[in-house]
Amino acid sequence: MTVLFDLFGVVACHQSEEGGDRLVRVAGAPAPAFWEAYWARRPSYDRADVSASEYWRRVGEDLGLRFDDHRISALVEADIASWDAVDDTMVALVGELAASGRRIGLLSNIPEELALYYEEHHSWLRDFHVRAFSCRIGHVKPEPEAYRWCQEALGVEPERVLFVDDRRENVRGAQETGMRAHLFTTAARLREEFARWDADAST
Repeated sequence: MTVLFDLFGVVACHQSEEGGDRLVRVAGAPAPAFWEAYWARRPSYDRADVSASEYWRRVGEDLGLRFDDHRISALVEADIASWDAVDDTMVALVGELAASGRRIGLLSNIPEELALYYEEHHSWLRDFHVRAFSCRIGHVKPEPEAYRWCQEALGVEPERVLFVDDRRENVRGAQETGMRAHLFTTAARLREEFARWDADAST
């Protein structure tokens, strides 16, 4: 079994409420309108179709605001900080799998600035044999090409890959490309899935 992990919501935590509040303050916009623009524009930023400056300028335009370079730098910094927390239990599990010789990969919808931050500050990323960041592979989940890119990079048939994500649409996307998939809730339940997989493989 090769395991392909999502990052946020599985190994790392979702965007923090405190961090999100800080972003809204930096933007100087009403929260509902800010989040609508933030998420509507996010896929193109995660895919690197636009730069950080272009992304934030377009978010500002949607809000009827003009973000200058200084404001954009502050928004990028606040955005990165809002995604920085990790799940230590899952980080330990990743390390355990890597130490056992299990081949593991990472597939994340993530912009370049955040990817660089994680590479510089989270050494456990080196445990992954393949790191598929959307900003570098040009595809975002649940696009089929994102999963196929990982399958080819991992060098295994899709049915030998267990994809782990906390979002149903991403789990379905993996299944549609032939991967086995697990909707993540807890580390304990994920371990149970590993045990089922190993039991199936031994029969």
